[in-house]
Parts: sequence; C-alpha cells; structure tokens
Amino acid sequence: MPRTLPRLHASGPTPDRELTPGWLLAAVGVLAAGFLAASCWTTGHVHADVTLQTAARFLHVASLVVGLGSVLAVDWFAALWLTGRRPLAGVLDTACALQTPIWAGLGGLTVTGLFLRPDLGSPLTLVKLGLVLAVTLNGLYAHRLGQLLERFRGSGEVPRRLFVRSAAAAAVSQAGWWGATLIGFLNSQS
Repeated sequence: MPRTLPRLHASGPTPDRELTPGWLLAAVGVLAAGFLAASCWTTGHVHADVTLQTAARFLHVASLVVGLGSVLAVDWFAALWLTGRRPLAGVLDTACALQTPIWAGLGGLTVTGLFLRPDLGSPLTLVKLGLVLAVTLNGLYAHRLGQLLERFRGSGEVPRRLFVRSAAAAAVSQAGWWGATLIGFLNSQS
C-alpha cells in the first residue's frame, strides 16, 4: 500500500504573500488568449490527412473527458460545500488534486482542435472560442479564489462575498464547458 505524507494546513488566515501575484495571473491570461489566437491562425494553415484527423478527433474527445470530468468533480464538491453538505477542505483538496487534469484537458482540446478544420467563419464556432477563452480566464480566477478560500480552511466562516464569488465562478465554469461542448457537438453534425 503506498504511503502518503500528511498535509499541513494553517488553521488561521495565511498571509497575502502566499497569493499568486495578480500581475502573473494577468500575464498568464494574456498568454492564454494569445495561444488561442495563434491556434486559430494555425488552423487555417494546417491540412491534416484523414488519419491525423481521426487521431485528433479521438484525442479531442479524450481531452474533453479528462478536462470536463475533472471540472465536474470540482464543481460537484463546490456545490456540496455551497449547500452546506461538505466542508470547504473537501473542495480545496479536490480542486488542488484535479488542477493538472483540468488544464491538460483544456490544452489538449485546443491543440487537437487545430486538426479538426473548425469553421472560423461560423458564428457558433466563434461563440465556442469565446467560451473556451472565458473558461480559461475563469480557471485563473478560480485559482485565485482557491487561494483566498484556503485562508478559511480551518474555520467554518467564509465571508459572504467570497462565497458568492465562488458560486459565480462555478456557474461560469459549467456554462462555459457545457456550452463549448454543445457547440462542438452541433458543429460535428454539420
């Protein structure tokens, strides 16, 4: 049986210096938007054969399963916390554990999408790209919220404003992921 090391948590508020700097989150957001824009430009210059498209389609679906599945797990625990059915620590631990698969799924969707010949002239595709950008930026925002919530891990009291911001981030997450998934499905049918 594998051994796990105990995690140490501060019971009181942690100092602000432990927060990821706002400028760094903003820079990552700009880089992510640039990566998405570069992906859109690249898709017009990549001409995948049938075999590569088939492999990309499979990996696209696999990335969706990994990314959206992880988001669903985190948001489920968040919903349970928001309704008072689970402690905050459960949400924070789940979000921390699933951060890598969420970002890997989102990155995988973006990269494999290059080979699926998206119609960038379609309004639906443009909405999907907007949702992908919104999910990405919301993920950075959720990262900051997680750091702020970490301060209240040991107490049962979370400020109402932070509670509401967390609920809003979960709603944006779900709307973005499901909206992009629905549009991807509709686009695949045409």
